Amino acid sequence: MIDAQTLLKLQTWFSPAFPIGAFSYSHGLEAAIEAGDVFDRSTLTKWLQDLLLIGSGRTEAAFFKSAHGLANYPVLAAALASEAAAWSPTAELTLESDMQGEAFLKTIASVWPKAEIINFQNELKIRPPLPVAAGFVAGVHSAPLEVALSLYLQAFIANIVSAGVRLVPLGQTDGQHTIASLERSIADAVEGVDDIESLWTATPMLDVHSMKHETQYTRIFRS
Repeated sequence: MIDAQTLLKLQTWFSPAFPIGAFSYSHGLEAAIEAGDVFDRSTLTKWLQDLLLIGSGRTEAAFFKSAHGLANYPVLAAALASEAAAWSPTAELTLESDMQGEAFLKTIASVWPKAEIINFQNELKIRPPLPVAAGFVAGVHSAPLEVALSLYLQAFIANIVSAGVRLVPLGQTDGQHTIASLERSIADAVEGVDDIESLWTATPMLDVHSMKHETQYTRIFRS
């Protein structure tokens, strides 16, 4: 169960309107479209499903879960941020996660402050990857893990879909079809979320396209 006030917080935090600059990142999708690997709704949906179940979405879910469980231990959560950063395979994906994580935490600390969040900020040695910052904040505010992680992963997918709508290009309705068709995959990702000790991924094409995007001649997005 979740109370209405906590649900409203989660919807605000994981909304596209939350000021973390999410609109400026494509998570490697721009390069995948440039290469012809994603070119319509079907290929975009498959790309995102793989991210959720065997790729970066799986990684983000695992670190979100771990950070959520450290809500009373800001020192350990800060150390987790460094471990999460080591899982980022490319410079641009690191930039994407760290810049958004820093902006997320800064806004939360200003608008929804709690002592644990301030202590977490003070203990950090690096910019916090977004899933660690978001998971920790959700835990501190007593948001149930299943609900918070589901909304986080939906936001993760929706931001990439937004990039796909602009880049493929797709119509807005096709974008919503894509998000709707991934609801089961989001639920599966939440249900099967790893502990970080057993975490694995298997999406080398994401890594390749992200690296290629770093030197892509014409581009719109930062990642």
